Amino acid sequence: MIARELYMKQIRPFMNRPFVKVIAGIRRCGKSVVLQLIADELEHQGVAVERIVYMNFESFEWMDIADAKALYRYIKDRVEKTEGRVYILLDEIQEVKDWEKAVNSFLVDWDVDVYVTGSNSRLLSSELSTYLAGRYVSFHIMPLSFNEYLLFHGIESENKENLREEFRKYLRMGGFPAVHTANYSYDAVYKLVYDIYSSVILRDTVQRHSIRNVELLERVVRFVFDNIGNRLNAKNIADYFKSQQRRVDINTVYNYLEALQGAFIIRRVPRYDIKGKDLLQTNEKYFVSDLSLIYAVMGYKDRMISGALENLVYWEMRRRGYDTYIGKQDTREVDFVGIRRDEKIYVQVTYRMESDATVEREFAPLLAISDHYPKYVVSMDDVWQDNIEGVRHWHIADFLTNENW
Repeated sequence: MIARELYMKQIRPFMNRPFVKVIAGIRRCGKSVVLQLIADELEHQGVAVERIVYMNFESFEWMDIADAKALYRYIKDRVEKTEGRVYILLDEIQEVKDWEKAVNSFLVDWDVDVYVTGSNSRLLSSELSTYLAGRYVSFHIMPLSFNEYLLFHGIESENKENLREEFRKYLRMGGFPAVHTANYSYDAVYKLVYDIYSSVILRDTVQRHSIRNVELLERVVRFVFDNIGNRLNAKNIADYFKSQQRRVDINTVYNYLEALQGAFIIRRVPRYDIKGKDLLQTNEKYFVSDLSLIYAVMGYKDRMISGALENLVYWEMRRRGYDTYIGKQDTREVDFVGIRRDEKIYVQVTYRMESDATVEREFAPLLAISDHYPKYVVSMDDVWQDNIEGVRHWHIADFLTNENW
């Protein structure tokens, strides 16, 4: 177990504060580990073990606690037998029907500090807003970043050659912690990840949204996965199925995309007009929460490398707190615009600088931006290292591990 300090730093300011800490993310991304890290930190602060209630609702141990009333009764019994503040840690809380009603009562009735995890973003937003408006704060846990991957394997990032080799492994294996607990082959990794994918599709998508046409849902998933890094929307997908002589209602596709987002499988990224500073409603892109999901479903394909690199850069920017968009600069596209409070960065991502035309294509949109915020071109080039007129070029392994951007 590694100390996922990226998330602990976000959570610490809210410990012992009257907010429910909601820890959300795709299944098997490490939410339970974060919850255990919180429990360990509480013990280190001197909180007695009997004042910490830890319940994992995927465990058979808690199968009888299926609804809010049963949960409330159990916690009430624990609180009334305990001196001082009680710390309540509830893992995969969506398994408990109407759980948010019970959690709201905890805050009203007792001196408690509450932490919950869940695997569906909709569960942890709209329902919560009804009962806990203004009384919760949420944290999105993601699969391992490249930095966390290196930490997981005890690898130093200073050795550039070694760093690039490890990046190639990370690119193929993805960031689900379970696949890094042993020396698995790529085939074994994808088998493990496919089981995660199947669980997410069934439990957090099909069952939750009562989807009857599972075969169509799987086709939508494959189409999105095959177009990572390309402009895409529900109409594109419906038109594609129509071209295959298969009639699909655009609203059905839209609902499937929303369900997949709710289960943290994919993320829609809107476009941003750099000059007008407005969000645009067309030609958005979708990225997948972990590249290994694509490989597990469709196999590894070298032709997807550019989209895969964009996918990694997008999530790294999100991890670092940037609201991240696809940039529009007149008629040109900037891969990513990141906005964090009064900071801004621009990032272009490509596989290799293979020709002068490639260099022009990647650098020109950034050079055309007149402000003085940092601008980067990121690729997998080991040799091509030029910076041009203040626009920096970085190898993607260096970009992902460098803290100074």
